[in-house]
Amino acid sequence: MIIARVMGALCLIGGAALGGTGASGDEKEAESVLDFTVDDINGSPVELDAYRGDVLLVVNVASKCGLTDDNYKGLQSIYDKYREKGFRVLGFPANNFGAQEPGDNKQIKAFCADKYGVSFDLFSKVSVKGDDVCPLYEYLTHHPNKDVAGEVEWNFQKYLVGRDGNVIAKFSPRVAPTDQKLVGAIEEALRQAAQRSGD
Repeated sequence: MIIARVMGALCLIGGAALGGTGASGDEKEAESVLDFTVDDINGSPVELDAYRGDVLLVVNVASKCGLTDDNYKGLQSIYDKYREKGFRVLGFPANNFGAQEPGDNKQIKAFCADKYGVSFDLFSKVSVKGDDVCPLYEYLTHHPNKDVAGEVEWNFQKYLVGRDGNVIAKFSPRVAPTDQKLVGAIEEALRQAAQRSGD
């Protein structure tokens, strides 16, 4: 079982604390993605429970990868298309693969805005694998569902999360944001959310 610092999750890279609130230190077992607190791209703590009721796509992003262009364009495209229905993209910059996210948070934010007009939510740089993996990705990669669990393969791996915070599916980095398999899963998750909210 993964134990998460819900109110003070520290995402560590190279020994430097890049995420977390530094709060009370109380621990509880993480039951969903919504149990975590992370830092946004500006360094402000965000409780992911604030996204309760939304369908989420959690993605580890990178600026200098061969997949960067198609993914940033595609992620922004599907965010624009579905955000009014309660869909959110959560981008987590990570430098774990080929050192393809070398910049700091300020540089990453500027790159995303200037080159791709990114308006979906970006978070502070984290590690998604290894000894310094941040708590959110420790949870995802050790998820009780074997179809979700497993190491992050490369930049732009995608986790689709339902409005209750439970992970619905994992998609390979090679699955483009506009791939019909992923888009269909997003649409189905949004339909289920709408049906439940109307009950």
